[in-house]
Amino acid sequence: MNTPNSSLIGRLWATLRAPSAKYSLLALLVVGFFSGLIFWGGFNTALEATNTMEFCIGCHEMRDNVYVEYKETIHYSNRTGVRATCPDCHVPRDWTHKLIRKARASLELYHMIRGTVDTREKFEANRMELATHEWERMKATNSIECRNCHNFDAMSGDIQKQTIYKKHMAAKEKGGTCIDCHKGIAHKLPKEYKEDDE
Repeated sequence: MNTPNSSLIGRLWATLRAPSAKYSLLALLVVGFFSGLIFWGGFNTALEATNTMEFCIGCHEMRDNVYVEYKETIHYSNRTGVRATCPDCHVPRDWTHKLIRKARASLELYHMIRGTVDTREKFEANRMELATHEWERMKATNSIECRNCHNFDAMSGDIQKQTIYKKHMAAKEKGGTCIDCHKGIAHKLPKEYKEDDE
């Protein structure tokens, strides 16, 4: 007995099996599906390969400047042994924000090719601009990277010093974000930076 649904399914199946110029639509879909899986796997593998400390300090601009500073901070060495690496602070974990950040970061290659910061002197001359861009980006995303590990709701007034805890709770009430108070926590502040300007 032919029902309307079975004839619709039959027509759909016939369309899928019908030959194109050389191959059936079903064959093309199967090949397309597996090609998509291979592309997706390769894309994600490349994305994660660029999300490591080794990749970040692979160019001397980072290795000789900010990495040296970072190694002397609490994010590198501390009592708990938890280390925050470059991607932890500069790349969001969720896939959408990570992809946006990686796309924007690829524009930084232009400056690497131009040699904008290829020496310590050039880096220092541009430090304020570089830091300001990063602070603005973190402010715009509500310090999403910091919140991968730090969360106002998880802070304990019994464990944190009361002065610090009160400041964190005041920042939470005002809608403040980590970068508002924690500039220079992992890298040196630019010489031009003045706290009282804020």
